Amino acid sequence: LSLGEAKNLPTYPGPNKMRDCYCTVNLDQEEVFRTKIVEKSLCPFYGEDFYCEIPRTFRHLSFYIFDRDVFRRDSIIGKVAIQKEDLQKYHNRDTWFQLQHVDADSEVQGKVHLELRLSEVITDTGVVCHKLATRVLECQGLPIVNGQCDPYATVTLAGPSRQTKVKKKTNNPHFDEVFYFEVTRPSSYNKKSHFDIEDVDEVDKMEIRVDLWNASNLKFGDEFLGELRLPLKFLRQSSSYEAWYFLQPRDNGNKSLKPDDLGSLRLNVVYTEDHVFSSDYYSPLRDLLLKSADVEPVSASAAHILGEVCREKQEAAIPLVRLFLHYGRIVPFISAIANAEVKRTQDPNTIFRGNSLTSKCIDETMKLAGMHYLQVTLKPIIDEICQVHKPCEIDPVKLRDGENLENNRENLRQYVDRIFTVITKSGVSCPTVMCDIFFSLRESAAKRFQGDLDVRYTAVSSFIFLRFFAPAILSPNLFQLTPHHPDPQTSRTLTLISKTIQTLGSLSKSKSANFKESYMATFYDYFNEQKYADAVKNFLDLISSSGRRDHKSIEQPILLKEGFMIKRAQGRKRFGMKNFKKRWFRLTNHEFTYQKSKGDHPLCSIPIENILAVERLEEESFKMKNMFQVIQPERRVLYIQANNCVEAKDWIDILTKVSQCNKKRLTVYHPSAYLNGHWLCCKATADNTPGCTPCTGGLPANIQLDIDGDRETERIYSLFNLYMPKLEKMQEACGSKSVYDGPEEEEYSTFIIDDPKETYKTLKLIIEGVGTLEQEHAQYKRDKFKKTKYGSQEHPIGDKSFQTYIRQQSEISAHSI
Repeated sequence: LSLGEAKNLPTYPGPNKMRDCYCTVNLDQEEVFRTKIVEKSLCPFYGEDFYCEIPRTFRHLSFYIFDRDVFRRDSIIGKVAIQKEDLQKYHNRDTWFQLQHVDADSEVQGKVHLELRLSEVITDTGVVCHKLATRVLECQGLPIVNGQCDPYATVTLAGPSRQTKVKKKTNNPHFDEVFYFEVTRPSSYNKKSHFDIEDVDEVDKMEIRVDLWNASNLKFGDEFLGELRLPLKFLRQSSSYEAWYFLQPRDNGNKSLKPDDLGSLRLNVVYTEDHVFSSDYYSPLRDLLLKSADVEPVSASAAHILGEVCREKQEAAIPLVRLFLHYGRIVPFISAIANAEVKRTQDPNTIFRGNSLTSKCIDETMKLAGMHYLQVTLKPIIDEICQVHKPCEIDPVKLRDGENLENNRENLRQYVDRIFTVITKSGVSCPTVMCDIFFSLRESAAKRFQGDLDVRYTAVSSFIFLRFFAPAILSPNLFQLTPHHPDPQTSRTLTLISKTIQTLGSLSKSKSANFKESYMATFYDYFNEQKYADAVKNFLDLISSSGRRDHKSIEQPILLKEGFMIKRAQGRKRFGMKNFKKRWFRLTNHEFTYQKSKGDHPLCSIPIENILAVERLEEESFKMKNMFQVIQPERRVLYIQANNCVEAKDWIDILTKVSQCNKKRLTVYHPSAYLNGHWLCCKATADNTPGCTPCTGGLPANIQLDIDGDRETERIYSLFNLYMPKLEKMQEACGSKSVYDGPEEEEYSTFIIDDPKETYKTLKLIIEGVGTLEQEHAQYKRDKFKKTKYGSQEHPIGDKSFQTYIRQQSEISAHSI
C-alpha cells in the first residue's frame, strides 16, 4: 500500500480550524498499520508505504482518517472501504477515494448461523396452524465497539421481538437458542399442503428479522451491529433451512450527507493472491528455472527469458531472486547474467547503470540479505538524526531565521563523517552472499576492461553505495530503519547526507563537478582528501575479496524485531497475581527479552536456545485475540498478545525462524492454556502432560530467509502465463533469426537472443510447463466449484465474491460445453 495524501478535510470547529490527522489501515475493522500524525493541516501528506502478508480472510480493506484529540478519544473524520473483490480494479493505480461517513451501518461486519423450521400443528379443534422455529446458533467476526463486544440477538416476526442472552467479551458468540412463532392458518386438516392458495401471498410477504446488538452500559443505549431479513417464501420449497449469512446494514443505512463533504484520500493498492499447489506440481518449471545459471549462453535460460518478456524487470527479479536464494543458487545465477551484461557494455563508465535484469536482481538480493546489515550499521545514527533535529540546511536560500550557515555545515559534516566511518568500517559484517556477488562483479569487470584500473571498484560501488546505502539513508522507512516517513526537516538532512555519501562512494575523478548546486560543491570540499578515497577502496576490497569469511559479525547481537505487546505473568515468583501487563519486547539473534519501557533494564531474558516452540494460542484460553505462546524448558510458557493479526504473524514467524536450529525443539504442544487445574484443549490435569497437537512445521534449518519456493514458482508461472503472447512472439523472433541473417524486424529487436536454437528449445519447454499448470488450475477450480456450498461457513449467503465466482464458472462451463 502507498498512502499518499488527504485533501479538503472538513475544518475544525475551533478558532484555528486546522486538524492533527493520522490514517490507519484496517482489515475489516482490525487496525494493522498507522501513519505518523501530520499536524495543523486539512490536506495532510503522508507519503508512507506499508507491505504485509494477510494472515486471514477479510471482506474489506479500510482506511480511517482520525483527528487527534489530546483530552478525549481521537475522533474519526471518515473512511474509505474497498471490498476485497474490488481490489483488482485499483491494482497499482494512484486513485483518489471520497471519504465516507462512519456510523453503525457503515461498520457492519460478521456473519450469523441460523436454522429455520416451519411445521404444521393440529389444534384440538382440528384446525391446522403453522409454527416457525428460529434457532440462532452462533455469530463470527462481529465488530468491536469502543474496545468491547457484549453481543445479543433479537428475533422478530410481525410482533414483539424475542431476545437471546448477552454473551460477554466475545465477538464470536455461541447462542444456540430457539424461538417459536405462530403463523396460524384456518385450513381444514385434510389439506396436506403447507399453505392454502389464498394464504400463500400473505405468508410470502412475511419476513423474519434477526438483529445483533452490543449491550452497552452507556446512556446512549445499545449499539447496532448488523441485521438479517429473510422472507418466509423460500421455505415453500423446504420446510427446514439452515445456513450462514453475512450481516447487512439497516435499510436506512448509508443515507449520508452529500459525498464530497469529508474530503478525499489518495491511495495506491497492490494486492496479489496466489493459489499454490504442493511441490511436485512445480518440479518441471522449477528445475528449468534453477538450471538457468548453467545454460550457455545465459540469454537462452528460462530465468533470463522471464526478464525479457516482463513489462518491468522488477516484476521478474522479485520472484527469481527469492527462488534462487531459497535453493542456494543466487550467486551462480547473478554471476552468469552479470558476466553477459558486462560483455555487452562498451563504456566502463556506464557499467551496471541501467535498469537491467542484473541490476534489479542484485538490488532485490541486497534488500533481502542485507536487511540486518543495514540495522547494525545505519539504524543507531538514523534514529539519532530523527530524534535530535539538528539544523543541517546548507542552501543559503532555504536558511531559516536564526540559523547560522557555518554551524549547519558543521552539523552536516559531522553526520556525514560518522555515517561514512560506520559504513567503511562495516566490511566484516557484510553478508556472505553479497560479498560473493561483489567478487563475481569485480572479476567480470576487471577482465572486460583491463586498461581501466578503477572499474573493479566502480562495478561494486555502483551497487553498495548507489543502490544500497544511499537509498536507505534517503528513505529509511522503506528499509525498515524507521517506522514512518521522516518529517520534512529530517528528510532534507537525510537527502543532503545521501547525496554526499553517494558521491564519496562513486570514486569519480572530478567530485565537485557531480553537483548541480554550488552550495553542495562548496560543502564537498571538506571531503576532497585522499584518506576518504582510500577508505572507500579498502572497504570495497574487503567486501569483494574471494574467501573473505570473518565470523565477527555473527558474534555481534543483531536486533531482529522490537515493540510493545501484552504478556501474562509466567509465575516466576511463588506468590503473585498472574495478570496481564504491557511490556517492551526485544528480539536479537542471541535472546528474547522484555522490559517496562524501551531502553530499560530487561525484566526477563530468554536465550534463543531455550525457545523450544512458538505457536498460536486459541482465543478461548483468555478470551483475547492475536495471542501466541513461547514454550521454554520445564514446560514454562510465556503467553503474549500482539497488537493485531499481522504483528502476531510477524512475531511468530521470526521467533520460529531464529529458534529453528535448537536441538531440543518440541514436536507437540498444547494449543490452549493450563487454567483451573487442567489443559483447556485436552482436559489433562497434570501441568507437565506432553502436548496434544503436533507443532507446526518450521523452516528447514539451512534456509536463512523465510521463503516459500513453491509460492515463488507459482508467481513466475503467473507471469509467464500473463505474458504468453510475448513468449510466442519471441519464438517467432528465434525462427526469424535462424532463417534470415539480414536485418531483423523491428518488433523482434527488443529481445536479447544470442543463440536462436537454444532459446527456442527453452521457450518450447516453458510454454509446455505453463500449459500443464494452467490445466491443473482449471481442473482444481472445477472440482472446488462442484464441492462448494453457498450458505456454508466459508461462503455465507451475501458473499459477493462467491456470486461473482459462480457467474464466472457457469460462463466457463457453458463455453466448454
